Amino acid sequence: MPANSTSDRILRLQHVEIRVPDLELATAYYTEVLGLVETARDERDGAERVFLKCWDEREHHSVILRSAPTHGLDHMSFKLHAAEDLDHFTTKLEAAGVPVKRFAARELGPGWGEAIRFEAPSGHLVELVHGMERIGNMLPMQNPPPRPQDLVGIAPPRLDHVFVMAEDVEAFTAFFCDLLEFRLTEQILANDGHQLATFLEHSHTPHDIAVITGPNGALHHFAFWMDDWNGIRDAADTLAYHGVPIDVAPTRHGVTRGYTTYFFDPAGNRNELFTGGYWVDPDFEPITWTEEEMGRAIFYYHRQVNERFFTVHS
Repeated sequence: MPANSTSDRILRLQHVEIRVPDLELATAYYTEVLGLVETARDERDGAERVFLKCWDEREHHSVILRSAPTHGLDHMSFKLHAAEDLDHFTTKLEAAGVPVKRFAARELGPGWGEAIRFEAPSGHLVELVHGMERIGNMLPMQNPPPRPQDLVGIAPPRLDHVFVMAEDVEAFTAFFCDLLEFRLTEQILANDGHQLATFLEHSHTPHDIAVITGPNGALHHFAFWMDDWNGIRDAADTLAYHGVPIDVAPTRHGVTRGYTTYFFDPAGNRNELFTGGYWVDPDFEPITWTEEEMGRAIFYYHRQVNERFFTVHS
C-alpha cells in the first residue's frame, strides 16, 4: 500500500479522555445534563476516572473523565477494524521514526481493547484500539424501538468528532493522512497558501478529527452527534435551563455544512452538538476555503468568528 493512500482500517473516533478538576461535578453534568450513561469507575496512576457512553453506542465507553488539577485532553482514541491493523500501523509509525507503545486488552482500564499509543507532531497523545468490550445500546437486538424510553437530558446517540489545535497544521495533517491514512475533506488556506485548518475523516462523514492553528496539545472541543436540527434546538433549551454557558447559539457551519451549537462543561472543556454534513466517498475531492472567507466557513450565517472561539481552549 503506498504511504499516502487512504484505507478503512480506522473506523471512527472511539473515545476521548479528558481532565476535570471536580470529578463529581463533571460526572453530574455529563450524566444528568448531557445524558451520557456511566459504565464504570476506576483509579489509575493515583487518579480516579469515570467511564461514560452515549446511549446508542454498543461499546464500553466513549468519554472518560479523569480527576486532575487542570482541564483539557488527555488522549484521543480511534477504533480499528481488525486486530492485525495494530501491527500495520505499528510498522508504519516505527518506520517513520515514531515511538509506539503497545498495551494488552484491559491493561489501560475496564472495557478497553488492545491498543497502541504514540505522539502526534503537535504533542497530542493518540491511541488506536481494537476489541473494546461490547455492552449493548440499551435496545434489544430483535424488533427494537427507535430509542429507549427512559433517556435523561440531551441524550446524544453517539460521540462524533474531536477538534484540536496545533502550531503546524500542515505537519499535523501530513502525519494523519500519510501515516494514519485519513482523508482530507476540507481545508482553510491562508493567503500565502499554508493551511490554517484542516478536516479529516475515516468514517465517510465530513470529519472525525479537525485541527486549527493554535497551541500544541490544546483541545478546542469534542462533539456529540444529534439526529437532526430539532435535536440541536431542543438541546439549547436544555442547556439554557440548566445554566450551562453557551459559547455559540444554534447555527450552521460553511465547512462540513453541519448544524451546531457550542457550550462548556463545568471544567471549561468546550463541547459541541453537531448534525448534518455530507457523505464522503473514497475518491472525494477536498474543498478549499480562502482566508477572506474564513468567517463564512466557520459560521455561515454570521460570516464572522468571535475572538473567544479562536482563543479559548483547554
